[in-house]
Amino acid sequence: MHLAGYRALGLDFTYIPFSVTDVEGATRGMRALGIRGLGVSMPYKQAVIPLLDEIDPVAARIGAVNTIVNDEGRLKGYNTDWIGAVRALEEVAQLGGARVLLLGAGGAARAVAFGLAERGASVTVANRDLDKARQLAAAIGGAAAPLDREAFSADHDVLVNATSRGMADVDPRSPVPEEALREDLLVMDIVYKPMLTELVEAARRRGATAVHGGRMLLHQAAEQFRLYTGREPPLAAMDEALRGQLG
Repeated sequence: MHLAGYRALGLDFTYIPFSVTDVEGATRGMRALGIRGLGVSMPYKQAVIPLLDEIDPVAARIGAVNTIVNDEGRLKGYNTDWIGAVRALEEVAQLGGARVLLLGAGGAARAVAFGLAERGASVTVANRDLDKARQLAAAIGGAAAPLDREAFSADHDVLVNATSRGMADVDPRSPVPEEALREDLLVMDIVYKPMLTELVEAARRRGATAVHGGRMLLHQAAEQFRLYTGREPPLAAMDEALRGQLG
């Protein structure tokens, strides 16, 4: 996606994956080599924070950084996962005042939860470990519920799956009973491998509006593009590249 964006705008940038085992050494190398930006994946999204000079306020509240920008040797950390989630949803709905059922309380769910709260949504966190759901709910001023059929029967406008259920290499089954999916419901699955998960396909069969995980992936990368380059990302070119990768 990033390379497609750079080519579309004629920018002299490249985007290269590094296999890192020494995160402190990687940040020193970023300064020494003048690398403009780095994307950070697990398991380093928390470990990198004390190594940076500044943290974006939302990233600090989430407690995870997935993007680092180097401004003349000063490293600032951001989290674009939450931006990806809310922009994917905002393509089809307004989030202010929306009642959202968020499935999961792990790292990905945490970023989504803070993003929803930033946009003024009312969030209920449903998780198999109720204590973790309560902790996340308390952090965003939301509610907590066990991840069971009763949670799905509650009145909500938006349902977001931020668990690993649906991933082809973990458990491809939908985390939501199909009969719980209503026609007036907005459903987003942050899983993007496969892009059309069982949850997304079930939601569409039921007449609900469904957003696949590729949209979140696109928008979080687009925000990284803005931070790295200072330019507006060419979404069409980046989306085409993403679809080519994911199928």
